[in-house]
Amino acid sequence: MRTLRKLAPGVIGALVAVVPLLAHHEWPIDPTKRLTVQGTVTAFTWANPHVMIALDVQANGTIERWNVGGSSPQFMTTCGWNKKALKAGDVITVIGYRFKDGSNAARMQTIVMPNGKEMYYGAPPSQAKQCVPPAGDTPSTGGERRP
Repeated sequence: MRTLRKLAPGVIGALVAVVPLLAHHEWPIDPTKRLTVQGTVTAFTWANPHVMIALDVQANGTIERWNVGGSSPQFMTTCGWNKKALKAGDVITVIGYRFKDGSNAARMQTIVMPNGKEMYYGAPPSQAKQCVPPAGDTPSTGGERRP
């Protein structure tokens, strides 16, 4: 019983430390299927846990509503983003990965801004080099294309 009382605080402390790690998730995407969509920003949400971009995309004579997720605001700041980077009405190109369920949702990899500048997903401050895609991983390479 005495051993149990000594171990209990350590076990509880370990569980408290691990639970947030278990709560984090992988994006439900297929990383082998790159997607490119161009659309008009309808909303740009700069908030945790992920920055979100809502887009209207013209496809086959209709408008599709898309939701594109980025990293956290802190990590996206490392790559040059800020809460004023996009506004409603901006026309952007999103290069990323569509959700496995086929919905109009994607995780961004690269955004081509209205001025042509490329912005990237985001990285911890200590890993700013991740803000540039690796060689051969440019927006012009392969994948499903939407207008």
